[in-house]
Amino acid sequence: MPARSTRHVTILEVAREARASKTSVSRYFGDERERLSRELQGRIASAAKRLGYRPNQMARSLKGGHSRLIGMLVADIRNPFSVAVMHGVEQACRASGYSLLACNTDNDPAQESAHLSVLASYRVEGLVINATGSPHGALQAVIDRGTPLVLLDREVDRVDADVVGLDNPRAIDMALEHLAERGYRELLYITEPPEEASSRQRRMARFQTRLDDFGLTGESLCLPLTGGTGIPHDAIAAFLNRPGAAPKALLCANGKITLAVTRTLQALGVRLGETGLMGIDELDWCELVAPGITTLAQPTEAIGRAAVECLMQRRETQRHPSPPRHIHYQPVLIPRGSTQR
Repeated sequence: MPARSTRHVTILEVAREARASKTSVSRYFGDERERLSRELQGRIASAAKRLGYRPNQMARSLKGGHSRLIGMLVADIRNPFSVAVMHGVEQACRASGYSLLACNTDNDPAQESAHLSVLASYRVEGLVINATGSPHGALQAVIDRGTPLVLLDREVDRVDADVVGLDNPRAIDMALEHLAERGYRELLYITEPPEEASSRQRRMARFQTRLDDFGLTGESLCLPLTGGTGIPHDAIAAFLNRPGAAPKALLCANGKITLAVTRTLQALGVRLGETGLMGIDELDWCELVAPGITTLAQPTEAIGRAAVECLMQRRETQRHPSPPRHIHYQPVLIPRGSTQR
């Protein structure tokens, strides 16, 4: 059993316990373990276990320049999409022998800048960025220092980097097509401020330009960045109570908004299906709210893994860089009773 102690065991103590040199112990916990005999590796491993030794990863990175850390900036950790993608990123990092260091910016550019500085101090070997605003200067500086980065879901102007995310125009097309086929004619699209993220901008623009193509009319409702809680009941009630016989539906831009709108419709006594409800992002509870909420599911696991794969490829080809790639995944339609008239 490892020794219980309140102090940190040193590498010199492990060397003495293992009857080995300090250099050999350093090689064992570094990148040169194969240079040691199996017998010596066994002695060092046993000594480290008995003493409860844990290598100082920060010290190793400062000495050798290899932290084995991947940094990730998330714009809003409360967004279920962020959590789901982060799981895919972490799984891919682990499979490649890296650990993930994640930071939540809370949609605050100042926090984003501070977290970038923190991640740089840890000498991360790559960055996955779900950007807040347009931090092009800070991100370009990261690239110029030789740290590869991948933009997740949101593009940043004047930053030449790989982008991995959803095919947003296709997602809106699929939503409009589905709602039109189900007989809805008047739509309310509910989103957070589009100017804050390129993905929201693309979804909003596509919604506005494709309505006529599907024989629909529609309008948009923009909510503040309050975690999806600031749904104005009056605005939704006004849309639903507007005179006219055309069937109405609400299209939600993400999972947080879908949850908040569902609560609002329940409070207003709205019968789902008679009034359509559809959301981008599949959440566990969507099938549990009668009669079930129709969604467009993002392949979050694949998106997260692809982001890390891009980083690994960039690390291997840094001396011969290729043009940035845009990898867009298709959503999956999950029809349920909320769009069944």
